[in-house]
Amino acid sequence: MTRLPRTRALWRALAVAAAALLTATAAPVTAGAKPEPKAPEEFVALDRVDPTILHEMRYTTAHNFVGERIDGYRQPVCILTKPAALALHKAQRKLLRQGYSLKVYDCYRPQRAVDHFVRWAEDLSDERMKAEFYPKVDKSRLFADGYIAEKSGHSRGSTVDLTLVKLPARPTRPYVPGEPLVPCYAPQDERFPDSSVDMGTGYDCFDTLSHTDDPRITGEQRANRDLLRGTLSELGFVNLPEEWWHFTYKPEPFPDTYFDFPVSRRSVGGR
Repeated sequence: MTRLPRTRALWRALAVAAAALLTATAAPVTAGAKPEPKAPEEFVALDRVDPTILHEMRYTTAHNFVGERIDGYRQPVCILTKPAALALHKAQRKLLRQGYSLKVYDCYRPQRAVDHFVRWAEDLSDERMKAEFYPKVDKSRLFADGYIAEKSGHSRGSTVDLTLVKLPARPTRPYVPGEPLVPCYAPQDERFPDSSVDMGTGYDCFDTLSHTDDPRITGEQRANRDLLRGTLSELGFVNLPEEWWHFTYKPEPFPDTYFDFPVSRRSVGGR
């Protein structure tokens, strides 16, 4: 008659020991969880500095050369160092008086996003967006031709990809994954409609026509590129000659640091 209580006591003791073991092994996992990095105090959300600048943050969507949301892009918010954001605010004030608005495609870019680009470029079988973004470029040449690199100035926080929009701005329809793709250098009325003025190519067009001073770009397209570059250069931005949309504010507050905090409002708090 005494064996049953002893058996129950034994099972109870084993259960207590097992629970203690689980607690002991689980604690280090919780304690060792690495918190997400946050942006330094020098970073701000652009719409906190100027809410009138338009946003079309391509890497939070599937409408980009990879064809899917890019790692690290949690929300469609443009994050920049404060000097760069303030300079864009000044540019916007000048352009609004001329009937234009800036529209940003990409701003700060975390290193994990750059790593995503690199992995994609190394996978030569994935060409789902080739017909729009790199119709004439063999994917095996993306590194050699400079379209993809293991580091990006965007990760330093003072580089922005942007365009001009004629006011009043037309709404941009959502991209539908799988829809027919049109080459990024096609006539503007044939390309994906993004409300931008005609710059001669779409954004992120891997083609020499994207070179800011390509001689084939003339007329209205040339005037639009010159207006964007001229306005921004007066305020400290330097254009990348291979990409009409790519500008870096100088001097950069973080010229040698490549950050990896995610693109989200939480990264910059209330700034």
